[in-house]
Amino acid sequence: MLRTALRNVLAHKARLLMTVLAVTLGVAFVTGTLVFADSSTAAHRAAVSKNYADIAVSVAPKGPPPGAAGSSGPAPGEHATVLDDALARTLAGLPGVAAVRPSADGPATLNASDGSPLRTGRIWAHRAAAYVPGPDGTDGRHPLTEGRAPRTGDEIAVDSGTAADGGFRIGDRITLAVDGPTMTKRLVGIVTTEDTRVTAGGTLTLFDRTTAQQLFASPGRYTSIDVSAVPGTDEAELARRVAAVLPADRAEATTGTALATQQTVLVDTITRGKEKLSLVFAGVALFIGSFLIVNTFTMLVARRTREIALLRAIGATRRQVVRSLLWEAVLVGLAASALGFLLGLGIASVLPELLGTAQEELPRGPLVIGPLPAAAALAVGVGVTVLAAWLPSRKAARIAPVEAMRTAELPPTATASRVRGAAGALLLALGVGLLLSLAGAKDASEENLQSAMFGCALLVVAVIVLAPLLAVPVIGLSGLLTGRLGIAGRLARRNALRDPRRTAATASALMVSTALVAGLAVIGHSTGRALDRQAAAGLSADYVISTHTSTTGIDPAAVQRVADAPGVRTATAVSDSTLFIGGGVRHISGVDPAATASVMKLDFVSGSLKDLGPGRIAVSRTLARENGVSTGGSVNARIGGPGQDLTPYTVVGVYEDNPTAQDALGLRGEVQRSGFDPGSVQRVLVRADGGATKDRLRTATGNNPLLKVQDRDELVHEAAGSLSTLLTLTYGLLALGGVIAVLGIMNTLAVSVSDRTREIGVLRAIGMDRAGIRRMIRLESLTVAAFGTLLGLATGLFGAWTVGALTNGALKDYSMALPWGTLLLLCLVSLTTGTVAAALPARRAAGLSPLEAVAEL
Repeated sequence: MLRTALRNVLAHKARLLMTVLAVTLGVAFVTGTLVFADSSTAAHRAAVSKNYADIAVSVAPKGPPPGAAGSSGPAPGEHATVLDDALARTLAGLPGVAAVRPSADGPATLNASDGSPLRTGRIWAHRAAAYVPGPDGTDGRHPLTEGRAPRTGDEIAVDSGTAADGGFRIGDRITLAVDGPTMTKRLVGIVTTEDTRVTAGGTLTLFDRTTAQQLFASPGRYTSIDVSAVPGTDEAELARRVAAVLPADRAEATTGTALATQQTVLVDTITRGKEKLSLVFAGVALFIGSFLIVNTFTMLVARRTREIALLRAIGATRRQVVRSLLWEAVLVGLAASALGFLLGLGIASVLPELLGTAQEELPRGPLVIGPLPAAAALAVGVGVTVLAAWLPSRKAARIAPVEAMRTAELPPTATASRVRGAAGALLLALGVGLLLSLAGAKDASEENLQSAMFGCALLVVAVIVLAPLLAVPVIGLSGLLTGRLGIAGRLARRNALRDPRRTAATASALMVSTALVAGLAVIGHSTGRALDRQAAAGLSADYVISTHTSTTGIDPAAVQRVADAPGVRTATAVSDSTLFIGGGVRHISGVDPAATASVMKLDFVSGSLKDLGPGRIAVSRTLARENGVSTGGSVNARIGGPGQDLTPYTVVGVYEDNPTAQDALGLRGEVQRSGFDPGSVQRVLVRADGGATKDRLRTATGNNPLLKVQDRDELVHEAAGSLSTLLTLTYGLLALGGVIAVLGIMNTLAVSVSDRTREIGVLRAIGMDRAGIRRMIRLESLTVAAFGTLLGLATGLFGAWTVGALTNGALKDYSMALPWGTLLLLCLVSLTTGTVAAALPARRAAGLSPLEAVAEL
């Protein structure tokens, strides 16, 4: 039977190629998604991680927290005066210390050669430091590949990735900013770095030591000192020795292990959502890929019913027949798994480029090939393939040889249909019931999201189970349209209904892809409209100029230049800070009450801004409800960081929730005094009279790369950033799912054409021309694609309607809105998939000779 399996595999080379291709694509779809997920997660981790491998102890300054009473002015490192060369020499002389590396580092953001901010999607990974030469005159952490190290305050070096993306060459003048006004420096060197924050999509800028100290610490001082240990030295003991020579109130020592542990907790928190999202898409990939393999082998085994019957007639037992088919599946699965795994690596390597955009750039990093993708390749390629062959082969082997030789078609029994209908109805009731139970959800908590995902999965499985039963009435109705296309249309409808199970299985991959994209497109469109309504309700300004982070401020001179720019009617500065209230942390905006009405749309439930002043704030309705306060009441709160006592504030008004105003409004001068960067502003709201443009406003800011100049559409896009990423990944998944669907329909039609060879010959003999045959096959493919698209749309829209309750809990203005353009495009793409898939089978069918086809057994 093993020899029989080998001969069967090699005897039908075209069938072998299609089968291997089906399994290969299924495996590639799954492994590519898993490798991409692992690589993307690792790149996200790398983008926010610092390597502590060569650091035994790190010394950092102690000082009053930013914004606290008694803190120093805006000089970024003024409290770090204890970290100097003298301390570095003292640490170098301690027993067990191998080397000491002082650092003066911080953030720096650059403009590309075209004047646009560089890699703004990774603003928190923009690193800047001093070039620290060792005894040999070179910096081991930053080896030079071109040019030389910076020596004066007018010179910088950057890493090779930054130079490539920015279009920089040695000698170029580069505009950059650290924490305020822009600077222009000359590029004198290009280095390489192993800092994962940079290689994953950040930037690295190197200054000479004196300049770095002036920018990030203070003259002659450092922001940290890293200590490496002699091999065999206990890290904790070395930390105690280091701490003993430090002024306890000015500096502290932390072991590299402790820093790495703290970082791991932080990184896990940041990337947890990315990992879960990746696993969801990997599960969908497995679901769709498995469909193609199961459908292909089910059709192949069903087609070989007569062959199986002949083996049984000449003495083969049921077990031998099944074993032969399983060996065939194993051989095909092993070969296809290897090919699919390699193809999956190729898919994973190009997905970041295909799915990344200028606004949603995916982090960079090497491919991460763990044990899970390899195990998935074998599980899908061999496991699913063997399972796909085992189920129909057992069924075919149980049929009596004489009965099997009469026909190649094995229609389901009435009992099987009733069981299928009952199981599908039960799954449908469970899925619909679970989704409807979310109608009263108030938020998108993890528990509610899990319930929504489980309910959607049940709904999809139920539709798949019921699809063969739904095929008859749905495709039957399509006969009203295809019947108008002549005999070819009527034959196409009958051929699609000849085996409803095969038609349903073929349409399932397309149905799943369509449902996923339709559902998320509706939720994304509805959320975007809600955010747009919120922005329109809360913002009167035409443009918002803001910093990328709350730790930096806008240069006061830039604020004045914006106000004086042509076409600017009003430019109002806003200071942002934190508000500690009711045991939680909220955001407060410092405004000028007289100018606020011209740039913000505030809907006051009670009170107003006219009484805003020192010790007086206005709060949003949500914040008022959570703290049980109303207009005229008092609440204990603190603006800025810790270190100060809570202060009673009088509430002068309560307004409807407003993303522009944030959670509370205070007097700008009072908020400025307690901000992260005291005395600074973080936003400028601009009203224009038509002459102002983004380019003019950016020019007024000095083309500062630390600042964003956004109109309302860009603000909405930024607010929906996570959803935009999700939709981008979903459309990529649809593209891969479309390939799976095309191959599935091609396989189905190819088998169908082979099964109907004599029938096609008869049609040709009685007068149907080749164009009519091609039209019949194409219409059959189009009918199957339309069936899958219709089920997918219905499933996706229902899921979006029910799951939308979770979004409604977070967005007051959320209501379901259909993106007609996107849905129409989705239908066109799905139907085009059916047309493309029919090209080769239709050509083969039209090329059959009538006499040879009729004579074929």
